[in-house]
Amino acid sequence: MSNSHLFLKSGFPRAPLQNGIGRYVCQLQRITLKYCKTSGSSKGMREFLEQELVDFSRSNPGVVVYVKPRRHRTAVMSAEFLNGERTWINCRNNTREEISKWIQVLKQSNGRAEEMRLRKHWHTDVPSVQGAWTPFTHRHPSTNVTDFPSKRLSQLKEDEPSATEKLLELYLAQRNTTSQHGPEETK
Repeated sequence: MSNSHLFLKSGFPRAPLQNGIGRYVCQLQRITLKYCKTSGSSKGMREFLEQELVDFSRSNPGVVVYVKPRRHRTAVMSAEFLNGERTWINCRNNTREEISKWIQVLKQSNGRAEEMRLRKHWHTDVPSVQGAWTPFTHRHPSTNVTDFPSKRLSQLKEDEPSATEKLLELYLAQRNTTSQHGPEETK
């Protein structure tokens, strides 16, 4: 087993600045597409630029796209995010579809989630003394040793009547006694 994960930054999963609570802000700020005009390894990048770049730019106006032709170099994508992080992806011999998928991955990431070692899979700023809630928190402990499927637990649960139902029962009972005795006897 490798210990390479120990050299990664550690942290908790979180959305940057409560992103998505009010509205979603795409964290991809800038993407630079570098390619060679003549090299065969940049063919997929050239096809993406000719067929899909304009549609991507129109549908994502918040992302700045730079196109940089370079002679005799391999195709590369570099992305810059709002938090200052940068990501670099080698696109040598990638097809147009693969490049489109990589751009979607960059658009949906925040730039640092890939290289972070998670300490826990959940985190809260306001921890509870009682612990985390689970679906079994308020269940009776006998369900832990029950063999499933259980006929007793499969039956419809009869709850006690609510306060409104109790008031309706009292009203109907009072009305029935009043109608039996007549209005004169109840005065």
